[in-house]
Amino acid sequence: MPSGLVVARPGSAIDHVYFPESGLISMETVIDGDVRLEVGMVGHEGMWGANLAQGVAISSLHACVREAGVAWCVDSATFRSQLADSAALRGMLGRYSYVVSTQLALAMGCQHFHLLGARLARWMLMRHDRAHGDTFLVTQESLGQLLGVRRVSVTTEAGALQGGGLIAYSRGTVTVLDRKGLENAACSCYAMDRDIYRLFVSKTGPATVLT
Repeated sequence: MPSGLVVARPGSAIDHVYFPESGLISMETVIDGDVRLEVGMVGHEGMWGANLAQGVAISSLHACVREAGVAWCVDSATFRSQLADSAALRGMLGRYSYVVSTQLALAMGCQHFHLLGARLARWMLMRHDRAHGDTFLVTQESLGQLLGVRRVSVTTEAGALQGGGLIAYSRGTVTVLDRKGLENAACSCYAMDRDIYRLFVSKTGPATVLT
């Protein structure tokens, strides 16, 4: 999955499903045909195209690879055939689809009600969960776009997180230094996202984390 690859556009057919092993697919809602706000992300914990399990083959979101990686890719016809043959797969994908739809709804409320600093800490945690280490790449410009704010606002809030010793941020590279402190700085939506995933998807039960 090269960075910048558009996996799906709103209203387009879902031709393939993706199971990332590394990298990141950003799920974005398009406003007025131009502005894209991130409402979710898919990494090694999940998949893109789960709504095929609900019989819906059209994407309502813009899906784009934000960090290059490797994924298993299955064409939709083969995937539907496997769904028809496997009750276990249908059950798992049904639960995962429920988790994703719940998280998407939560993201909209978070965007409206929570302060940017807490939202940024939440985003950092979500990205950290899907990284294979404590360091990942993101520019302030892209963060501003994804969070729906000006770049200068991201600069201010990222500076506060760095000043508090929670992250190190330089030249588009973020390193998480204090995971617990970042959790304390994040809004309640992060814990809700994590708990809903644990409850319905995690094979090892509610005591585990995404990573």
